[in-house]
Amino acid sequence: MSIRDATPPVLSVIIVSADSGPSLRDCVNAVLACSTSLELLLIDNASSDGIPQAIARAREQDGRLKVIYNHANLGFGPAVNRAATQARGQAYLILNPDCLLDQSALQRLLDILDGEPKAGLIGAVVCDAQGVPDPASYRRDPVMQRAFATLFKRGGDGVNVTGEMPDHLVEAEAVSGAVMLMPTRVFECLNGFDENYFLHCEDLDLCRRVRDGGWRVLLAGDVRVLHGKGGSSRHRPIFVSYHKHRGMWRWFRKFDPAARNRHLAAMVWLGIWAHFLLQIPGQLRKLARQ
Repeated sequence: MSIRDATPPVLSVIIVSADSGPSLRDCVNAVLACSTSLELLLIDNASSDGIPQAIARAREQDGRLKVIYNHANLGFGPAVNRAATQARGQAYLILNPDCLLDQSALQRLLDILDGEPKAGLIGAVVCDAQGVPDPASYRRDPVMQRAFATLFKRGGDGVNVTGEMPDHLVEAEAVSGAVMLMPTRVFECLNGFDENYFLHCEDLDLCRRVRDGGWRVLLAGDVRVLHGKGGSSRHRPIFVSYHKHRGMWRWFRKFDPAARNRHLAAMVWLGIWAHFLLQIPGQLRKLARQ
């Protein structure tokens, strides 16, 4: 009898891949090295690199791993939602394919979930290879003023909370979508991710809906997770940037009170897409150097 037929695991780890590169193997290996009772659902958005298939072959005797293949790139949120329909854990850990999570970090996140009855979503501080925290680990709602301050690098009151990254548990408006732990009941109550986002800003949307639902969004400042910048983003920067800006526009229309003002909404729309166009020359130069 396989593990998937036995007692349901404590945790369902969900990883979405899309030509994520060799880091996906390291991510999967790190998760499966943990001693927590878990299952790993790796859902692949039509990768062409063959790595998800290679992982499935190498781990075919490990009943904790299930690889799900999509025949097209569904986007991040829709892929997570599809995997969640097959998950059996009491909590979901949504993990980027370039993150390395160890047992101590995982146990700390689970301990917080157990000890905070109103916790709806818990994030961690994601760091680069030098251990430098990503400012996007600790964020606020991207309302108009904050979003424009961040987009145009004006400093001040941007989306990311400035100053020292906390080293303890704090309440947040939003956390990085690279590492998100949620009780299954909360995810199901919210119907998971809004599938009208393709890539980017769906995590901000989910954090907002968690808070609107009466739960808390928490950042475990004492949990640090190594996070590389995604392989698919490096190979398709314009594609990723387009969907990031599209996500910004959707979040604005859903949640920002300024969207009710037609003139302001028009200015925001122009600002978002002007910023997208201005990024393209630099992205093309980077591609040419690869």
